[in-house]
Amino acid sequence: RCTVKLRAPLATARGLGSAKEGTHHFWNQRLTAIVLVPMTLWIMVSLVRMTNVDYATVTQWIAAPLNAVLLLIFLLALFYHALLGVQVVIEDYIHSEWQKIACLILVKFTILLTGLTSVLAVIKVFLGL
Repeated sequence: RCTVKLRAPLATARGLGSAKEGTHHFWNQRLTAIVLVPMTLWIMVSLVRMTNVDYATVTQWIAAPLNAVLLLIFLLALFYHALLGVQVVIEDYIHSEWQKIACLILVKFTILLTGLTSVLAVIKVFLGL
């Protein structure tokens, strides 16, 4: 009987294996992409239909409960998907550990700030503040 070992001898000796983080990251990115496809089509159609309307009409549209919820889902999925994608790029292409950490912190802070600002803007319009 022939068995093929896919682990390096040193990894076998140390008992090292998969960190089991990549699959979770992979699936989160795929699920957010699946959510973003119909949501992007919805937002594009909605924006095209509102090309010649005034500010009051747009705020009324955002204030509608269904539109506000769908817009919040779109924004949350969009920013989380962006975070996952940029994180992979940084981890794959920046080899200096301190630069990698600095970039990851900067990107996470920027995406968190812009995401929260966007979500709060929708909530503010929805509540009529």
